[in-house]
Amino acid sequence: MAKSDPRHEQVLEWVERVAMFCTAEYGVPPIAGRVLGWLMICEPAEQSADEIGAAIGASRASLATNMRVLVDGGFVRRRTKPGERTHYFRMVDDAWETVVRRRVTSLTAFRDVAAEGMSLAGADSPRANRLRAAHDVYDWMAKRLSEDRR
Repeated sequence: MAKSDPRHEQVLEWVERVAMFCTAEYGVPPIAGRVLGWLMICEPAEQSADEIGAAIGASRASLATNMRVLVDGGFVRRRTKPGERTHYFRMVDDAWETVVRRRVTSLTAFRDVAAEGMSLAGADSPRANRLRAAHDVYDWMAKRLSEDRR
């Protein structure tokens, strides 16, 4: 998106909201969140590191570190074009589905941890009741999300 586009500032504000969401929800650095936001809305969908850095105001060093995190995490794909040395980046098509699947797996894992704690606390103790409350909520969420994916 060209800076001359009247929506440019609105797009950058949206990218910043994505960054703050990703920072709060997923614990990624703000630059990584900005990259995700930019790659979700930019045109063309595939951008060089220089293009991304110019768009979001990130230094080359910070961008390199954060791109590595996003590539390793399966959010972003890196490739080169024939005859070029420049690397281009784009969102992985199913990146958000992967995020949700990881969350569901996490819910199931904590449900299992809570169940283990319940067995240690004794069936009718106040400790078991606290653990059961956590277990039941995580169990309900995991089951609900599993049903919705079918």
